Amino acid sequence: MSHEVLWTGAEIAEAVSGKVKNQDWEASGVSIDSRSLLPGDLFVAIIGPYHDGHEFASAALANGAAAVLVSEVPENIADNGNVIVVEDTLKALEMLGAAARERANTKIVAVTGSVGKTGTKESLLHILSLQGKTHASVGSFNNHWGVPLSLSRMPRDTEYAIFELGMNHPGELGPLSRMVKPHVALITTIEAVHLEFFADVEAIARAKAEIFEGLTPSGSVILNGDNIYGGLLKSIAANAGITRILTFGEKSEADVKLTDFTLYSDYSDVAVKIASHDVFFKLGVPGRHWISNILGVLGAVSELGADIEEATACLDELKSPKGRGARHMVPCTGGSYMVIDDSYNASPASMRASLEVLSNLYPDGKGRRIAVLGDMLELGEKSGDIHRSLKEDICAAKVDLLFACGSNMAQLEKAMPSTIATVHQANSELLVKHLLDAAGPGDIVLIKGSLGSKMRIPLEALLARRSVDAVPSKEDEI
Repeated sequence: MSHEVLWTGAEIAEAVSGKVKNQDWEASGVSIDSRSLLPGDLFVAIIGPYHDGHEFASAALANGAAAVLVSEVPENIADNGNVIVVEDTLKALEMLGAAARERANTKIVAVTGSVGKTGTKESLLHILSLQGKTHASVGSFNNHWGVPLSLSRMPRDTEYAIFELGMNHPGELGPLSRMVKPHVALITTIEAVHLEFFADVEAIARAKAEIFEGLTPSGSVILNGDNIYGGLLKSIAANAGITRILTFGEKSEADVKLTDFTLYSDYSDVAVKIASHDVFFKLGVPGRHWISNILGVLGAVSELGADIEEATACLDELKSPKGRGARHMVPCTGGSYMVIDDSYNASPASMRASLEVLSNLYPDGKGRRIAVLGDMLELGEKSGDIHRSLKEDICAAKVDLLFACGSNMAQLEKAMPSTIATVHQANSELLVKHLLDAAGPGDIVLIKGSLGSKMRIPLEALLARRSVDAVPSKEDEI
């Protein structure tokens, strides 16, 4: 966090209607995690499903917190510590986020969608930060505590802000949107995710449409016109009284229209028409799915009033975020192999997209394409069928060796042809030895699965092979 003054003690006390003995202090940031807290942060003691932040309030002050926000004062807090007392700390965090939203004269875009939210948010951050002071939610802070936390961290002189909004149940997105009050609402796409909690994919689309609830008057909606649910979302937006509705995609009527593209192993050349304006650019991240994301990004940039030419000029420098396609070169006996870190999460659509990227990469020498896949979670009663259907994508990607883990991936193992060597284990930890024994020079190793599948375990095992004494090179992270 920045060391500039984000909040004064008096401003925080007023925003959260809190009781405070001393308000003569300043906070340079806001934190709900004492482990990552920086000196000068306000520490908010959130009561979560596994931990009560009040247990760490004293440690937060000892680590340099400007103050702690609590619903009851822990006994181990010194009398001279700066303490704000409220009835409910999560509600207070929401109030602080609302105060940040009200005080800032900021152009705001909110991003949701079944896949591509974080990549889209990071792309917007990359573009807009070159055109003005820009703030964005960190990582995937997109839920009922991540959104108000991200809002509360927004400096008052922010020119552009991007907030990622997520959900896995109906009724969750509306309150987040009403908190953010975006000028632009962008839905990347609608796909079969979280089916465990929805009757069908149309129900997911309707839940994503809740993002329209917080849109400012005269605000803009940007939709994926190529998605089967684009028409439904457009109708919902129009029925909500929204008049500025734009689409992106390959269809002739798209407001942001893809006119041509060429895919390469580590980038793409792209041509787009925005209204009557043609733009051509190099996209520094590979994959057809990234092109679709960037179309939505350019639509948002245009609606925010930022410069499109400047936006496209910097897209060649765009890199895949950690856990979402970042590439690493790992030395081994006889050479090195590439690891594609797509370990953060997975859905049927993103799994197919990652396998397509793998198919466009060519191993060196006798190297192989190796897919290391964990369960895709929250897919409901159709989970087995969905996992089995990945067989076609794996075959199309010309995968030589498949490592899979989890009960759902067991269904895929049964469906795989004998021509593709397959190793299945109950969990990701049990895959490690097999994977370390197999990976060799020239190989390209894709690692992907839902967060609960813990695919970072095999990822970190592979990356640990890099010598700690080695001098970092440009090839270490591509």
